[in-house]
Amino acid sequence: MQKRWPFFVYLFPLCFGIPLQSQIIQISGKTMETRFATPEGFFRDDDKTTSFDNFLRTLSLKPANTKVLTYSGDVKQPDNVYDAVLDIDVGTKDLQQCADAVMRLRAEYLYANKLYDKIHFDFTNGKKAEYVKYAEGYRFVLKTNSWVKSAEKDYSYKTFRNYMNLVFNYAGSLSLSRELRSVSNINGIKPGDVFIKGGSPGHAVMVVDVAIDPKTKRKVFMIAQSYMPAQNIHILKSYTNLSPWYSTDFGTQLKTPEWTFDKGQLMRFAD
Repeated sequence: MQKRWPFFVYLFPLCFGIPLQSQIIQISGKTMETRFATPEGFFRDDDKTTSFDNFLRTLSLKPANTKVLTYSGDVKQPDNVYDAVLDIDVGTKDLQQCADAVMRLRAEYLYANKLYDKIHFDFTNGKKAEYVKYAEGYRFVLKTNSWVKSAEKDYSYKTFRNYMNLVFNYAGSLSLSRELRSVSNINGIKPGDVFIKGGSPGHAVMVVDVAIDPKTKRKVFMIAQSYMPAQNIHILKSYTNLSPWYSTDFGTQLKTPEWTFDKGQLMRFAD
């Protein structure tokens, strides 16, 4: 059943003095940057230390009103918790779930920029999975918990996707949470950060855009997720007049349509 938020949530922007904007969603926009305008008085916050923010903002979106589909082709339920669908394949197996989507977005950025040596994730058992090793022909043998050379060198995108499916099989929110470092100040939030609760059950969403009001220094952000079963990565609604923007003034808990995170569960990749 779809969660219904109390009335005060819809007044949230007014309570914190954030201007409302009736034209947040531009249905003709083909990327996050062009589909979603910033709230009035806010400007996208550029991170000068990396190009990841630009990568995320320019990811292609499926046409407006596209439904999120699961790996099996079924429509995600509930089907009214998102404002857009990323144009990224979900695969044909029940693999790319919540933490997997976070790892997929980071790895896609690194692969596109040929930063192959930075593509690595830990399996839940602690074994490190390095993309370079996989591309060089090594394959993971579960029985011996080891990597064995059994294929030819191949850095093609197809091999990259096979590597990611391997990661999805043996990694998850618990292992990912161990790899990330805590972000102590919510006002330091930036694209690529992750709200994550490791465990079973656990969940993870990625911050894909951030905007700031230069006068008040208030920030708003957008988050993307996949869920269970594996499904298209989508931009979550925020259930405010600013949707899909969330304000950093959310208090001690970030309430999303399908999960509630503690403020202290904001984390970041180390490099």
